[in-house]
Amino acid sequence: MLQAYQQQCAICRLRHVSLLDAAHILPDGHPRGLPVVPNGLSLCKIHHAAYDENILGIRPDLVVVVRGDIRDERDGPMLLHGLQEMDGTRLLVPSVRSVQPDHSRLEERYEEFLSAG
Repeated sequence: MLQAYQQQCAICRLRHVSLLDAAHILPDGHPRGLPVVPNGLSLCKIHHAAYDENILGIRPDLVVVVRGDIRDERDGPMLLHGLQEMDGTRLLVPSVRSVQPDHSRLEERYEEFLSAG
């Protein structure tokens, strides 16, 4: 999985492999939550946790959306640079089409993000 993304976070481009995770778009318990590359993203640990907790979502057109209350929150530099500034960022995806994120899975997961916020 991480190799498909050139061993970097698809959101922030961090290249420290020890800080990267293979994140599911649709979780294991979901009928389409299979452990296949098109159901995954290479994310750093903070973006993986933020994605799982619906702090950020990824639109089907591959644009990152940070939840409104998080965008408006005032905190330290990690919130500002690590999350808030990622709003509107275009996701980095593999060049090989067969391992790119599955559009229908992204769409379904984004709907969950919208309903959670």
